[in-house]
Amino acid sequence: MSDYAEEQRNELEALESIYADSFTVFTTSPSSFSITVKSEAGEDEENVQVTLKFTYVTSYPDEAPLYEIVSQENLEDSDASELLALLGEQAQENLGMVMIFTLVSAIQEKLNEIVDHIKTRREEEKVQKEKEAEEAEKVRFHGTAVTIENFLSWKAKFEADLIEIRRKKQKEEEISGKNKLTGKQLFETDHNLDTSDIDFLEEAGNSVEVDESLFQDLDDLELDEDDDPDYNPLAEESD
Repeated sequence: MSDYAEEQRNELEALESIYADSFTVFTTSPSSFSITVKSEAGEDEENVQVTLKFTYVTSYPDEAPLYEIVSQENLEDSDASELLALLGEQAQENLGMVMIFTLVSAIQEKLNEIVDHIKTRREEEKVQKEKEAEEAEKVRFHGTAVTIENFLSWKAKFEADLIEIRRKKQKEEEISGKNKLTGKQLFETDHNLDTSDIDFLEEAGNSVEVDESLFQDLDDLELDEDDDPDYNPLAEESD
């Protein structure tokens, strides 16, 4: 008959030595403790970790211990479910032998795989973004390739816009024509225009001054016949 208590006690001592920085005892009867497991690779933002809690049952290791995830970092819920399933599989495969170290090691490897997947996914996302940026740059410099479909679409929009511009212009011309008054309408609406020209001429006549001295010496000028304003060559011929 196995001495379960002795096997459990020996395993606890070994675990505490191996995982000194991450081992915590909760109770001793039954023995309950936790071990924090962290991925070994990846940047800080890529690292993942879980804290596993184990509780010995009376007949452990012939019976699987109780286990649960009490905390996790940078893990999806689906990842946590996979970890619990992995613990169950490993526990069944190792019945009859102390197994906590084996279970923790399996979780360690799984966390490393998860980190690798995270790194791969992020690298793929980076490549995809670079590709999209490159495609956008090509479109910006070379424009969109012309196809029958997008040409017909552009043509239909262009013609519709042209019709709308013509309609607006015609409407503006109609409004402008309606608001423009004829000469008759101007005189009918503004009676001051009836006397405006007369008033202007009267004001100009009263204000015009003639300097008579400019004409006093005209008799002293020697004018050629052609320059004489009274000269009429037709009169000489008739004589």
